[in-house]
Amino acid sequence: MICEGFAVAGGEKKKDGVLETTQEAITLGKTLLRTARHGAVAVLEPNTGAPLASRVGVANDIDGTPLILISMLAAHTPALLADPRCSLLLGEAGKGDPLAHPRISLACRAVKLERGTPEHERAQRRYLNRNPKAQLYVGLGDFSFFRLDVQGASLNGGFGRAYNLTRADLMTESPALEALAESEQGALDHMNADHRDAIDVYARHFAGASGDGWTLTGLDPEGMDIASGDTIKRIFFPHKLTDAGELRKMLVDMAKAGRSAGTPS
Repeated sequence: MICEGFAVAGGEKKKDGVLETTQEAITLGKTLLRTARHGAVAVLEPNTGAPLASRVGVANDIDGTPLILISMLAAHTPALLADPRCSLLLGEAGKGDPLAHPRISLACRAVKLERGTPEHERAQRRYLNRNPKAQLYVGLGDFSFFRLDVQGASLNGGFGRAYNLTRADLMTESPALEALAESEQGALDHMNADHRDAIDVYARHFAGASGDGWTLTGLDPEGMDIASGDTIKRIFFPHKLTDAGELRKMLVDMAKAGRSAGTPS
């Protein structure tokens, strides 16, 4: 039994079994959110009110909001249209005991994105950057994008590491958001076409990844997402961008830092 105010390593205190929120916990939550390619969405079945969980593909809007692409033929789609309350569980199990690996459960409200709107176009672009195989069915008429607007979250970083996180903890806010959303794809295309060596430097130096052939799949004011096959890594910038014009210098400086540290290009 965990008692009120029980001290743990690092000076944190447990309160009803939940640790006080730390920057490390927020970073872990954002990493799980930004690196997910799939998750389990839980909805309320409209006829019975019973819970229903399904696996879905996942990407993120530029502020970190989860994006899902689902068919009207799936049971969870009419359920979300009838009642937008839902939860989304993210986190890879990995080797060994699955309960020893980090995961995050997000409390959300689903919003269907209408075709032809800027929000839908950005969602489709970012989703396909993360999940390119979805190109096979993204244009089918019975498929729709939903934003899952985060209300709060429960983070489990492994045994004895439980935290409650707020929307503000997980979402990225910056004056640069909209401008970066508009220029993002051009920057991704340029980097992936002309600077693959720099992306490999980012992967090895800042993400501790191995191998070559990494690609950029997302840019936002707080960092970048890179991919190699099915593996996604999150790299946070040294500081948050407040102007989209800062992006180029940030990428150049990070490549120089990686190379000067001896990371091969």
